[in-house]
Amino acid sequence: MKGEETMPKSISEIIPTRRTIRQFERRPVGRKLLERLVEAARLAPSAANLQPLEFVVVDEEQMCRGVLAHLKWAAYIAPAGNPKPGQEPAAYVVVLVNTDIREKMFEYDVGAAQMSMILAAWEEGVASCWIMSVEKPELAVLLGLPPNLKVDSVLALGYPAERSVTEDYKDSLSGSEGGRGERPTRVFPRT
Repeated sequence: MKGEETMPKSISEIIPTRRTIRQFERRPVGRKLLERLVEAARLAPSAANLQPLEFVVVDEEQMCRGVLAHLKWAAYIAPAGNPKPGQEPAAYVVVLVNTDIREKMFEYDVGAAQMSMILAAWEEGVASCWIMSVEKPELAVLLGLPPNLKVDSVLALGYPAERSVTEDYKDSLSGSEGGRGERPTRVFPRT
């Protein structure tokens, strides 16, 4: 990460500093770190301990471009939420559901796995964007998935090229932009 910032080290410091990032520096995320993120996801809670999730790590540049083509970034603010040319994610973790194990009620498992990866990544200074608006059949073909593995969501990863901050909660819910009541955040280019 650029600048003099020090990354938080305890979970109670990591959680409030984590933000969704959609602009990334052009530098790779190490394969060992990506493997640690998948291990964090694998160890996340799983309903009835069925563990229906599988993961595909994508970090080769040409394949990353292929994945990017099948993602829809923050449609409610498009095209402002799309990564700018040269600021695309350096890697992705595609979260799959093995339907031979579980066909429904896997969403809680996905949420726990994604959050585990997101927090483990941020602990190392790697930012993320959890993307659920995915052209799933096309991405499955790109990845060569068998019929029993269904794409659920994608975690985009990279070193942040922007800084997103929250506003104080007081008086911010009703005054949020667009009137949708979301937790307001502001995005600033990294300096």
